Order: sequence, then C-alpha cells, then structure tokens
Amino acid sequence: MKYKTCVSIAENSSQKIKHKLKEALKKSDYAEIRLDFLKTGEIPKTLESIKEDLKKVVCTLRPKSEGGKFEGNEKERIAILKLIAEYSPFLLDIEFNTIKKNKELVKYLKTTKTKLLVSWHDFKKTPKFSELKNMMSHMVKFSHNVKIVTTAKTIDDSTRILQLYNKNGKNNLIAFAMGDNGRVSRILCLYLGSPYTYVSLGKPVAAGQFSVDEVKKIINR
Repeated sequence: MKYKTCVSIAENSSQKIKHKLKEALKKSDYAEIRLDFLKTGEIPKTLESIKEDLKKVVCTLRPKSEGGKFEGNEKERIAILKLIAEYSPFLLDIEFNTIKKNKELVKYLKTTKTKLLVSWHDFKKTPKFSELKNMMSHMVKFSHNVKIVTTAKTIDDSTRILQLYNKNGKNNLIAFAMGDNGRVSRILCLYLGSPYTYVSLGKPVAAGQFSVDEVKKIINR
C-alpha cells in the first residue's frame, strides 16, 4: 500500500528544528513543525532558515488552551499566523475555535496562497458520533483540509472516530484518536483515505504516536 507520513517536530531552538527537519524529510513525505515550542522572537528566524523546505511542512502554532505551548497573547498569535501564511507552507494548521472567532484572519488567508488545515482536538474523550459528524460539517465550510483528533479510552472510541471517513465526501480528512487505545486508528486512517498520518522520529510528540520506522514495518510487512 502506498501511504504518506508526517513527522511531528517539537523543538525549542531554530538550529534543532533545522537539523530535525532535514532528518525527517529523508524518511517522511512531510513534517509538522510545532512553532509554539519556540520563543516568539525565534519564529521569524526559523521560518526564514527553513523556507526552502516549507512546501513539505505543516506549520502549527498551538495556544495553551488547545494543548500547545505558545506563551504570547492571542493578538500576537494571529499576527504570527499571518506571517507564516506569507511563506506558503504545505499546510497551515489552525484550530477550528480560532477560525470561528477570526473572520478577518480567514479573509486574510484567502489573499495568500496558503492552504488551511482546520483542526479540532479533544484531549479528554471521544464524543458521540453525531457530535463528531456535526463538528466535521462545520469545519469543512472553512477548508477541504480537516483534522479531527480525539482521545480513546477504549477500542470502541477508535472505531467511532474512524467512522467519519464514511461521511467525508471529497475532503482531505485526517481523523484518528490519541492514547494507547487510539494507536490502531493512526494506522487504519491511512487505509480509509487520510492523506497522511502523524509519526515521530523516535520519541513520540503525542500520546500513542508511532515512529516513522514502526509505520514502515507495520504497513510493508
């Protein structure tokens, strides 16, 4: 089976990000760079130093309210998101809650060539299927690229999140569950139509994440 991976990179210096990105792109189709792990002042310099590779990079700047590390206020974060958009990465991951509240940001993104990945995470549970479906139908109004990630307490939770692929239509849906009970969904989503799955270079960045080498072994047996 042909499949794609995206290595998550969460480092606290420009230098480390550059180094890890080179390593990641040797093994993986894409890399996700968690820019919220950097000090705010380091972000412009980092974007500049990796701009050659940004066409293969998903850029993420998560606020603390969404499980991220960004220290600044929301106004600063929106300004940095606009700056990232100027670099036209492969995808710019912005939370559904942010997009909903910022019409002006949505308008601005339309003037750039940046493709938006609208994301929504539940770090505590996996909601009922009707809620997940409802969430997806609101998210696709903003972009064809949608990411819905929940937390699996049971294997049933994993199955439930994966059912979204039956309702997906023509969107690029990335849906899976975190945690040990969600691990299987990180692989199965590839068979159901996810454009890629998130992996690590070795040390998981999120709960239940496989490494890029593990995924190779599992799929290419």
